[in-house]
Amino acid sequence: MFLRKIELKNFRNYDSLKLDFNKNINIFIGNNAQGKTNILESIYFLSVTKSHRCNKDNYLIKNDCIFSKVVGEVENDGRKNTYEIIINSEGKRVSINNNVFKRISDYLSKINVVMFCPDDLEIIKGTPSDRRKFLNIEIGQISNEYVLYLAKYNKVLKTRNEYLKTENEKDFNYLDILTDELIDLNTKIYKYRKEFINDLNNYIVDIYKIISGKEDIKIKYDSLIDDEDNMINELHDKYDRVRESELNQKTTLIGVHRDDFSIYIDGEMINNYGSQGQHRMAILCLKLAEIEIYKNKYNINPIILLDDIFSELDKKKKANIIKYIDGDMQIFITSTDLNSISKRITKNADIFYIDDGKVEGEKDGTR
Repeated sequence: MFLRKIELKNFRNYDSLKLDFNKNINIFIGNNAQGKTNILESIYFLSVTKSHRCNKDNYLIKNDCIFSKVVGEVENDGRKNTYEIIINSEGKRVSINNNVFKRISDYLSKINVVMFCPDDLEIIKGTPSDRRKFLNIEIGQISNEYVLYLAKYNKVLKTRNEYLKTENEKDFNYLDILTDELIDLNTKIYKYRKEFINDLNNYIVDIYKIISGKEDIKIKYDSLIDDEDNMINELHDKYDRVRESELNQKTTLIGVHRDDFSIYIDGEMINNYGSQGQHRMAILCLKLAEIEIYKNKYNINPIILLDDIFSELDKKKKANIIKYIDGDMQIFITSTDLNSISKRITKNADIFYIDDGKVEGEKDGTR
């Protein structure tokens, strides 16, 4: 899988931009705040229909413009498809080969990307909501069925919360119906998340050993479910126990919308207590494990986005990253300094220089 070309219209600081890409390595060089990350953001957005930097789509529209458009041509197994996302005041429209999809979930999981960026530290240091967002986006790239379950869950959850907030006397039969729906979706979403966490654990230990020389790293999914063989009955019992509290607090107190995960190194949870070095190491290994899942479980070579991470890594860690991503994967790299990237990478790369939303190419690699 590789992105052959991209076209931006009124996206961030770009009025209009068209770029053709090397199927191997593409490097964007420039000072900060010139538009390097905006290009990687557009590729990420084309894949998952969300920005990795903001929660509101309208922030992606260039100032004083009424719409933004991202179009990309992706080649996969010899087939070329054109993907397009348009944002305007009416919302977001997605299409593939001019076929417009009513549901975002039908568009997702077609373009697979793994993003490395400084903000990844929030996966560890941030809130449980940040970690759930990470799970939802990454699993959503693998399965659009998961996206459907998640959308249905959020819809039922909203309805249930609104009903709990009403001052009228409660119809407990109706509340039970909503609870049953929520329980069914809880189990489906839990299975996807738990499988993804298990897959990460299958690879992260070996990766951590290669990079750090140590072996003791583990990701633990924190959920209300204890008995996986009896999930539905267990959830019914737990919802029954909290019913009175939910009626008093007027909100749904348990469910996958409150789940979390933690990373342990040497048996200690590092989310709140680990050092900056441990956090960076854990995130690096987490993302490399994702790549291994794509390659080995799904036979997919994802597109790799490396946003200004080489300046933060020592020589050994840079070499280990390249070891894992060197091969049949398309790579996009941003940096302020070309010298921070090894010549082994740059010799076959397309290099683009970015200055105030203007892009110039220095040389072409293998297309």
